[in-house]
Amino acid sequence: MEGMDGCGKSTQLEMLARALGARGIDPVITREPCGTPVGEGVRGLLVSDVSVGISPITELFLIVAARAQHVVEVIKPNVKAGKVVISDRYTDSTVAFQGYGRGIDLSMIDKMNHLATEGFQPHLTILFDLDPEVARARMNARPMGGWMGAVDEEKLDFHARVREGYLKLADAHPSRIRVIEASGSPAETHAKVMSLVLPMITTER
Repeated sequence: MEGMDGCGKSTQLEMLARALGARGIDPVITREPCGTPVGEGVRGLLVSDVSVGISPITELFLIVAARAQHVVEVIKPNVKAGKVVISDRYTDSTVAFQGYGRGIDLSMIDKMNHLATEGFQPHLTILFDLDPEVARARMNARPMGGWMGAVDEEKLDFHARVREGYLKLADAHPSRIRVIEASGSPAETHAKVMSLVLPMITTER
């Protein structure tokens, strides 16, 4: 599941997990940067005061390093075991945030993502699209910030570039990335999610 902070992604992940559980499917829920002790350590760095003024390249290396461990330790073993794995963020986040947002060379990010994942891609990526101003208003209403301290402090133009990057990725990979307009209620967005996920679950099982 992908999207800018405030798009409702984490809420939708929880709702999807409950819906699948009610259908007898016990999904593996994970997130980036996280999912492993290495990932938790990286996340701790990125949400702490030490990330203030962090170099964009340093940020990129940390995120991709956490991803490499995440794929080896969590994603690949569970997929190979026949589990449904739902991840809160994956490679597209790095392209959108560090590539389009930070301005790091996209071809370099692609190479680093491929190295970290060995080309392992989701069967389905759900992109929750939302106007950055609406997303920021949702974030401001929360008791705590989003997934990364340094990103939380960015201005709206940064988040607009991130959104543009996500939509360009969706245009480039229409069979994998499906865009859901996320300005409606959680229940309305959940119904859209289920319309995408259930046919895949039924087909694969």
